[in-house]
Amino acid sequence: MSEAPALQSSKALYIGGLDPAVTETTLRAAFLPFGPIQHIDIPMDYAQGTHKGFAFLEFVDSEDANEAIYNMDGAELFGKSLTVNVAQADKMKLGSSKALWSTDEWYKEHAGVKDEEEKAEQEKGKEIDASMLKEKPLVG
Repeated sequence: MSEAPALQSSKALYIGGLDPAVTETTLRAAFLPFGPIQHIDIPMDYAQGTHKGFAFLEFVDSEDANEAIYNMDGAELFGKSLTVNVAQADKMKLGSSKALWSTDEWYKEHAGVKDEEEKAEQEKGKEIDASMLKEKPLVG
């Protein structure tokens, strides 16, 4: 049987409300008393050069993760109250599981491919423009 992805298991935790001074070492030290930690991910805000104020931490055992939630949710770290709960996988917000670029309309618009009707309209417009540019005899 295959293991569930990290963010869909009860071993992975979301930790929010992190102070900018918190590092991976600090998180490891704060959560290590509850059990062995498999992985820590602290998403970075590269524009500001700091982390985004939250982290994901995965324990080896789900019971350890439950203990960490029970003990650390609402606890303070560097003067800020932590939010600790089971991490949830991202959910699609637009209500579609189909990629935007997989539609024909998007491809035609961005790849420069046009329908035959559009090409015909453009050619017709060029013919009209060309006929207007021809010299007309002066009435005199």
